[in-house]
Amino acid sequence: MPSPTDQALSVTPIPAFRDNYIWMIDNRTRAVVVDPGEAGPVLSTLKKRSLKLSAILLTHRHEDHIGGVARLLQEADVPVYGPRYDPVVSVTHPLQEGDIVTLPDLDNLALSVLDVPGHTRGHIAYYAKKEKWLFCGDMLFGAGCGRMFEGTPEQMLASLSKLAALPDDVQVFAGHEYTLSNLKFAREIEPGNEAIAERARQDLARRNRGRPTLPSTIGLEKATNPFLRANREDVMKRLEELGHLKNRNPVDCFAAMREWKNSYV
Repeated sequence: MPSPTDQALSVTPIPAFRDNYIWMIDNRTRAVVVDPGEAGPVLSTLKKRSLKLSAILLTHRHEDHIGGVARLLQEADVPVYGPRYDPVVSVTHPLQEGDIVTLPDLDNLALSVLDVPGHTRGHIAYYAKKEKWLFCGDMLFGAGCGRMFEGTPEQMLASLSKLAALPDDVQVFAGHEYTLSNLKFAREIEPGNEAIAERARQDLARRNRGRPTLPSTIGLEKATNPFLRANREDVMKRLEELGHLKNRNPVDCFAAMREWKNSYV
């Protein structure tokens, strides 16, 4: 179901693979998709809702986010927007921070491009300021963040801090349904954080009803996502007590959490 809104545009999650979300923005006649890792679910949704594809937006080059592009282009000759520094062969409009994507078929929806390296070298995010939407791929998840495949802890933390600086009511449309497992880890970091406990209760209820936990909001992430809280003294103290941190500073704290999360079950 489209997200509730009084605007002409709506955003719909299209599940793909085991836990991916392809996000579709539409105005009931035309549609744009973000990170189509596979084409089948997109084509099925377009047909079911009688929508015509207008453009494709990519955040980074990983196959589970771009794998469906070639097939979609066989069905519709549309522009493909993507990161300038994360090369993808199918991209027709390479983007970097400062660029603005304007989509005339979607009521001139304007998306500002943000450089958020860390998960990959050239990862970007799309921010619709007026609509208060953020499409962030694998950089920021519900209560978590992506792995550092190419970036450094300094880069990753800077990228996450850039997203955390957006207004609290901005909706976060992340690329994967990882929220419940991320909240389990978050409670290890902050066992006394009631906001995390309450979010876990609400999101478990959503999943039990077959609903996604996303979008979240920047404000909710700042209150419950440990990777956005690496500068807090209590978080650093907790990691120190657990033997994961030697030097109390935000970068080392973030790096310690990310390393721990890589092997956390």
